[in-house]
Amino acid sequence: MATRVEAPRAQPASSDAVAPAGFAEVYVAAYVKAGDSDADAEELAAFYPAARSMSWSAQGGAERAESASAVQVRQISAGYWSVTVAARITEWAKDSDSGGVRYFQVPLRATGGRGASGWTAAALPAEVAAPTGSKGAAPELSYGAAHAPLDSDPAVQTVRGFLAAYLTGRGELDRYLSPGTTLHAVRPAPYTAVTLTQIADHGQGSAEGAEAQTPPDGVQRRLLVDVEGDGKHTSSRPMTYAIELRARDGRWEVASLEAAPALATPGTNSNSQ
Repeated sequence: MATRVEAPRAQPASSDAVAPAGFAEVYVAAYVKAGDSDADAEELAAFYPAARSMSWSAQGGAERAESASAVQVRQISAGYWSVTVAARITEWAKDSDSGGVRYFQVPLRATGGRGASGWTAAALPAEVAAPTGSKGAAPELSYGAAHAPLDSDPAVQTVRGFLAAYLTGRGELDRYLSPGTTLHAVRPAPYTAVTLTQIADHGQGSAEGAEAQTPPDGVQRRLLVDVEGDGKHTSSRPMTYAIELRARDGRWEVASLEAAPALATPGTNSNSQ
């Protein structure tokens, strides 16, 4: 439903959690492929200095981490963290099956005093079971029922033009933005075409027929938009955007590309997608 309520703004992620998580991810990737060569020892020593004096019996590169992502970050004490990293491990051998996701627990200590200018591992990673509760039901979102985009809805026209400029490079992005809003198109453009498939309004949605009406200046509308992107190497890739619109001079403009869709709050009756 269109309202004048200010949407919450994204806050910067805490560096206290981001920094050790990123360090642990790269450390695990280096650890998985490490072997008995001096080069591997030096690479690993950048994360865990004691690795220089360790002997490795395995040949390096037999396995590699195709991807590594921190799934749990816990602060043990001041400047001391435990990070659990999920890594998708594959083997180099052509006749081997691709490995699955494995989990490694990494102890990290901050260096550089109170400012935590760096990180170092306190030990080698420990392979562990998947953290409990790492998977769960999809969270309920605070949007009305999704429906096909209506050509009569001026907001749909704005969103279509904005996403075309943002993802395909067609059209001028600034013409769709509210004054004071700064966004940059994705470069290089990843898609050649973007199609809106569904749209849902924040809350209970707009009143019947409201989409075709000229909105008063300053009114906001928060949308959850499902799209499909077609590119050179992909077809109909589904994506979801949370977009805040603001009315000005009888038209809708993009006020922000929200960092995340709005979650339903306890006690609200929302029709999540």
